[in-house]
Amino acid sequence: MATWTAFAAAAPGLASSIRALLHQYGAGMGYLATVRADGGPRVHPVSPIVADDGLYLFVVDSPKRRDLERDGRYALHAFPAEDTDAEAYVSGRAHPVTSLTVVDRLVRQHRAAPTVDWRLYELTVEAALLHRHEPGAYPITWRDPANRREPASSRPRQPFLQLVAA
Repeated sequence: MATWTAFAAAAPGLASSIRALLHQYGAGMGYLATVRADGGPRVHPVSPIVADDGLYLFVVDSPKRRDLERDGRYALHAFPAEDTDAEAYVSGRAHPVTSLTVVDRLVRQHRAAPTVDWRLYELTVEAALLHRHEPGAYPITWRDPANRREPASSRPRQPFLQLVAA
């Protein structure tokens, strides 16, 4: 999975637009979907942080944190805008941040309460989408080229119709 930085380098316009939608109200606002233990979805409002070096999320002790600890897959959808019908999301995997330098910097910048049981996660990006619902607009998508899935079968495909020489 790509870091936010790698994603932004590969698709700068898309990353910039998604960042603007996530931070349109100042602090980041979005909805985080995680995978429950029974395989169902769980959706929560969150405050993502798009920094120069990554996409981060402080998560308190909660069902969504237990989801991320068990199965790091996520989808993050930007909070709806008041002045546009544009929508954006990214999906990938969440990883606990172990770098004390990164944790300390983000704690100071975002005033994370020291008395709260939170954990900092970095969200890697497997796929991203931006859609503006305007005439002639179409979704802009990006998928991490390092994560292209191989076809289910390695057997060569047979043509639907074969021409036979007479």
